[in-house]
Amino acid sequence: MSTRSGSGSGSGGPRICTSLAVLALALALVSFLSLRKAPPPPGMADDLPASVHDITVKDIKGNDVKLSEYAGKVLLIVNVASKCGLTNSNYKELNVLYEKYREKGLQILAFPCNQFAGQEPGSNEEIEQTVCTRFKAEFPIFDKIDVNGKEAAPLYKFLKSQKGGFLSDGIKWNFTKFLVNKDGKVVERYAPTTSPLKIENDIQKLLGAS
Repeated sequence: MSTRSGSGSGSGGPRICTSLAVLALALALVSFLSLRKAPPPPGMADDLPASVHDITVKDIKGNDVKLSEYAGKVLLIVNVASKCGLTNSNYKELNVLYEKYREKGLQILAFPCNQFAGQEPGSNEEIEQTVCTRFKAEFPIFDKIDVNGKEAAPLYKFLKSQKGGFLSDGIKWNFTKFLVNKDGKVVERYAPTTSPLKIENDIQKLLGAS
């Protein structure tokens, strides 16, 4: 009996070792697969442009404008509204920046948006008249767009993908600002409450970069 018992324990040993080896291999495979980065959904990553310069927008008249026309310029891109509590101070300071730095390579691109409390309700023609007569803006005003949601303009989908906001990537309010370098890369995002003149030092650094 002792002989048969010894023989049984000896034959069970290799089976246990084999089972453990298979289990270890399976666990390693699961761990490897879980660490692999899931591929991006179709139509997401591949559709994002390389830079702002790859995007085409429409001006206030509805004409196509290739942002590649601004290659070599520093861009300050702002979603604007005519009836916001931030409107007067932002337009005033944007005008100061534009007057001071336009000849040095700064362009301010303003995109009207009515998604925040309906504070940009007018037509493109009405917006253009208000901006030019009331706020005396000389920088380009573009077609009214959505900046959030399914109908968000491709430019803003790109901007948000490059610089997310606090808690979420969505634009929180009127006068969110994006600073773009001469190569069309988004370098900074500023909250609506950040006054344009507080961005001046960052603008100067980009203008001075070769």
